[in-house]
Amino acid sequence: MFNVDRTKVDVPTSLKKRTKYDEQDVYDALKTIFFDKCYLCETKNPLSVNIEHLHAHQGDLDKKFEWNNLYYVCGRCNNVKLVKYNEILDCCDEKTDVFKAIKLSVPTSPKAKKIHIQAMDDDPKTIMTKELLNEIFNKNNTLNKQITGAYLRTSVFKQYNILLTQLNKFYDDYSSEEEKEESLAKIKEMIKRDKPYSAFVRWCILEDEELGPLFEPLMD
Repeated sequence: MFNVDRTKVDVPTSLKKRTKYDEQDVYDALKTIFFDKCYLCETKNPLSVNIEHLHAHQGDLDKKFEWNNLYYVCGRCNNVKLVKYNEILDCCDEKTDVFKAIKLSVPTSPKAKKIHIQAMDDDPKTIMTKELLNEIFNKNNTLNKQITGAYLRTSVFKQYNILLTQLNKFYDDYSSEEEKEESLAKIKEMIKRDKPYSAFVRWCILEDEELGPLFEPLMD
């Protein structure tokens, strides 16, 4: 997961009027602040987008039209979350580092059966978030979840493979200083919050004894 700054946009007008919570202006605002990424699986430019309530409104109009309760999510993750996971970490809470709270380990192959997800503290919201992400990335109790879950894990692996290319180039004894600098610049881009699966990439870098200390200060 990645942190989001809501102050970058104004509260959409349609929410003030309480017409619909998923009007175009709400979608546009959320797309901007969430970098057009699902806030749960971190898929960039998702084919199916929903405007989701962090806390299910269940008919409560205040919750239904509350700007701070609306999140940018792909259709798949929204169908998994539903009301079941109502008390998860809030990626828009500036006091919570959602990236550091959940450790995401990259799949070891494009056909990996599972992604390892670890809660880094025992806060109930962290535990529930870990359980939600585990269901999103790993649960295969239906045919649809088998197919879409496998596709999601493959997508994460592809991003990891791009990172591996840069790591191999950087640590190659035959790479020139210019080539190494180019690799560092590309890695710097990959850890930015607006890039796909950035949390996975960041955890890979944090575990690198040389690059971790170099890039960790840039992980906002």
